[in-house]
Amino acid sequence: MSAAPLLELDAVSRFYVSGTTVVRALDDCSLKIWAGEFVAIMGQSGSGKSTLMNVIGCLDRPTAGHYRVNGQDVASFDGDGLAELRRNTFGFIFQRYNLLANATAEENVEIPAVYAGLARDERRSRARELLVQLGLGERSHHRPTELSGGQQQRVAIARALMNDPPVILADEPTGALDSRSGLEVMALLKELHATGRTLILITHDEHIASQAERVIRLRDGRVIDGFDAVAPTTPRLPSAHRGGTPGLLPEILESTKMALRSLRVNFFRTALTLLGIVIGVASVVTMLAIGSGSTKKVMEQISAMGTNLLIARPGALGFRGGGDIVTMTPDDAEAMTEIPNVDLVLPERSSRYTARFGNLDYMTTVTGAWPSMPEMRDWALSAGSFFNDRDLAGYAPVTVLGSTVVKQLFPNDEDPIGRFVLLRNVPFEVIGVLAPKGASMFGSDQDDVVFIPLSTGLIRLFGGAHVHSITMKVADLTRIAETEQAITKLLRERHRIEDFSVRNMASMIEMATATQKTLTLLLGAVALISLIVGGIGVMNIMLVSVTERMREIGVRVATGARMRDIMLQFNTEAAVVCMIGGVIGVALGIGIGLLLRAFGIDVLFSPWPSVGAFASALVTGLVFGFLPARKAARLDPVVALASE
Repeated sequence: MSAAPLLELDAVSRFYVSGTTVVRALDDCSLKIWAGEFVAIMGQSGSGKSTLMNVIGCLDRPTAGHYRVNGQDVASFDGDGLAELRRNTFGFIFQRYNLLANATAEENVEIPAVYAGLARDERRSRARELLVQLGLGERSHHRPTELSGGQQQRVAIARALMNDPPVILADEPTGALDSRSGLEVMALLKELHATGRTLILITHDEHIASQAERVIRLRDGRVIDGFDAVAPTTPRLPSAHRGGTPGLLPEILESTKMALRSLRVNFFRTALTLLGIVIGVASVVTMLAIGSGSTKKVMEQISAMGTNLLIARPGALGFRGGGDIVTMTPDDAEAMTEIPNVDLVLPERSSRYTARFGNLDYMTTVTGAWPSMPEMRDWALSAGSFFNDRDLAGYAPVTVLGSTVVKQLFPNDEDPIGRFVLLRNVPFEVIGVLAPKGASMFGSDQDDVVFIPLSTGLIRLFGGAHVHSITMKVADLTRIAETEQAITKLLRERHRIEDFSVRNMASMIEMATATQKTLTLLLGAVALISLIVGGIGVMNIMLVSVTERMREIGVRVATGARMRDIMLQFNTEAAVVCMIGGVIGVALGIGIGLLLRAFGIDVLFSPWPSVGAFASALVTGLVFGFLPARKAARLDPVVALASE
């Protein structure tokens, strides 16, 4: 004989507060149910029978009193402990079946075993076995909408048996069925009882209740009949089908499978949710690729000028005066040639003038320079030659044209060598044409230039005797700092005041690099904002999903899901959406970048922005999926099951 009842309620009450009214759903109920019993609980609507079943099934906690399962007070169990108790002790059969509409019959039956940690092959085999036993072997891959009411209830019964629980709780199992299907379901329940299971049936039908061994009657939340029962002399307890503790990886894989199924059902909404993430990730990839391409181009152009250059300019560092600053002269450049480690010196002065050939006029930049210009700037000639020291010393009226100026003044592919071009009505003989250089780092056309000897320019065009800059090329790069100090000392001694600035090209590269990085980060930040906006969209959609799927959540909790299982599922759904959006976004971003490259925009792809954007999308899903997941995990299972 069993030493203690399987289920025992001792002065259990369950009160609800509705506004200023206290509803006594259960009021001081005491009851013992022994292993192997077939008990029917009867009562009119509002009598408390559903609340009693929820308390017995550990879906609800009593307000007062004690409820014991196998001698253990459920008040001592935390949320996960109650989930384990439901999973291993109770099988629920609901009046409305509560099957997941987007899952097949077999997948619905498997749900309790998923949370019990049963291996996939084992639970699939057991689900098929149960469906065959219940006459649904050929319907195992059909969804609930493809099954009749009686077939859906059979699937619900198979789900209740999946973990081989000792107690079956059936809430109006025949209430939504026709008479024939109802008889079939009752016959099945009797067979389950015959195997030794404890069967607790909620009903308002006297005929159904009469088939039980004991009828417990409720009125106004109190037990009025059927209190006591004699313990069975030979209780039959089936061995519970426990499975094992589910590992994190199997849980994630199963949650991913459920997430994909759920997202597929709501395809249009999923596509709209994906759109925000796709745009965000694609923006990050494209923007950073453009930023990297621009940085690379700028660095190449600066590096092409050489890192071993020093540039002296008139005016103190940071000074921004109006007009020309006339403190630096060609004599300063001559003095710099005597400084050790200085290999080349190039003083320059520029101004905008109109160049004329025949009846064609073209406004361009005229630069007076020394013959060291081609070597200093690594600028080859496509025709003719550059002016030399003799031209500089003799104030020769000669010029070398950039390719853009040649195209403008000689549009018919005429040979400009030997022709005369007027600059401020002064004729200059064209002795050379520079090879094309293209746009500068700032976007200006480097080929839109005319070079003349500096001496000639100062006398015949510019006036005065000052220059705009002096560029020096050092022989030994390791001594560039020492050379910079020597130049500064020389100019300070010559000018007797520090009215100049000397810049190291290496420091200019560092400054340009820092500027480009800042711009790239700015572009990335703008793109990241769009990713965050997409994440907010994911959160909104997931919150809507939680509201729509409250009954599903209730079913999962009733079949043994823990809070972490519910959180993992909804967090996984958000992460899966963002991962899919991340993959599409990366592909789209690369595609846009390639298209921009085809239009001549500098784009440089590297793996890290794509990896970072994808990782950001995943993190976005986890972060913005947390609140909806937590809301789902904290739902009251009773409220969730009662939702429409």
